[in-house]
Amino acid sequence: MYRKFVNARSPMRLLEKGLHGGLGIGNLGACVAGPGVGKTSFLVCVALDELLRGGTVIHIALGQSVGHVRDHYDAIYSSLARETHLDDALLTRTELDQNRRIHSFWPRNFNASKLVHVTELEAEVGGRPTLLVIDGLAPGEISLDDFLAIQDLARTWAVEVWFSFDSKDERVKGLPAEYAGLEGIMSVVLALEPRGDEVTLRALKDHDNEDVLKLHVGLDPRTLLLVRN
Repeated sequence: MYRKFVNARSPMRLLEKGLHGGLGIGNLGACVAGPGVGKTSFLVCVALDELLRGGTVIHIALGQSVGHVRDHYDAIYSSLARETHLDDALLTRTELDQNRRIHSFWPRNFNASKLVHVTELEAEVGGRPTLLVIDGLAPGEISLDDFLAIQDLARTWAVEVWFSFDSKDERVKGLPAEYAGLEGIMSVVLALEPRGDEVTLRALKDHDNEDVLKLHVGLDPRTLLLVRN
């Protein structure tokens, strides 16, 4: 199977169709889920989707080593390539690795200025990024001003930025109370919830649209490819 057909099975295609074009460059999005449901896997799949489309990704891992995150990418990519019978899987993996940069920080040592520095550095040596993913940010670890600065970075560099946020409950009703000040900053908020042997993806916020699309998309918990919609 060619890359374009793998991309066609990505939940990002459905999100782009349903969420008035998806997240969109210059915007911030959040994936909210309980512990162990698949927030990191979702961000990795968002990144792989972008890489398969020829983009360049910076992955910020908070509280995880670079090696651990790389192993996560390798495991999901291997499952993805196997289940979709991806042509030239080894060559494709090498190309994707060249366009992905992983940076690890201790959570309390991360802030917007460090993200700006990393983005500028990678733009010089590895090409201008098209996507930033920030995984493992706990409430209170950076300020509202930092989020606003990241929003400004997204607009300046014309990139999409995805975060993962923890929910104490498996059934996600919205941004957790700890992140309540971010409603106006996040353009898209998605919930991941376990349901039987699938993971369900739902939209909680779709830019400024009041009629949030009621997505109930079933995802494979290993690859987060579409199972049903």
